[in-house]
Amino acid sequence: MSSPYLVATQLAHAFDYPLYREVSLAIGPSESVAVMGRSGSGKSTLLHTLAGLIEPLEGKVELMGRDLYRISESEKEILRRNQTGIVFQQHYLFKGMTGRENVEIAAMLARQEIEETLFESLEIDTVIDQKVSELSGGQQQRVSLARVLSKKPRVIFADEPTGNLDLETSELVMRVLLDYVNRHEAALFMVTHDPLIARKCNRIYLLEGEHLLPYESTSS
Repeated sequence: MSSPYLVATQLAHAFDYPLYREVSLAIGPSESVAVMGRSGSGKSTLLHTLAGLIEPLEGKVELMGRDLYRISESEKEILRRNQTGIVFQQHYLFKGMTGRENVEIAAMLARQEIEETLFESLEIDTVIDQKVSELSGGQQQRVSLARVLSKKPRVIFADEPTGNLDLETSELVMRVLLDYVNRHEAALFMVTHDPLIARKCNRIYLLEGEHLLPYESTSS
């Protein structure tokens, strides 16, 4: 059995009020996990903690066998750059550049070659050379996803990746994401409000009452 890429052990976090505690989770190759929950339940905070962006109050996160919050900042940055990709609900693209230039920067930093078929699968091949500011919101989100996948990450974190998309584009984005996970034996951790999107993943959890609870298994 393959070792998990991501292991969370007894995580806890709070801001002005408790968010969650005793959260443990492991994700391995070719696995996709969705977490649902109310706004303010801590879904995005949990994602940011697993991705190395917010240190937990308690617990441990291991990414590719490394204790994420016990290594140096430079080591953590290298690990995030080379092994992970984060899809935010907001695009965070460089507006003065073309879509292709945005993707090229990410691929260059990760020392990866861009596959043109990626643009075709996301149906942005005809607009990828336009300035980001000229693209629709849905096109910008797909450029953002292309930028992440061009890095060839082992673990993908997706924060409401379809939250601002119509149904057809949401289906396309999830199809490309899950196809990448399967073809590259990668792992996906996603938070979403949409149960239809969540059901496309292998496992679903509900963040509720400060605990991460199994919600539904969609494994065949």
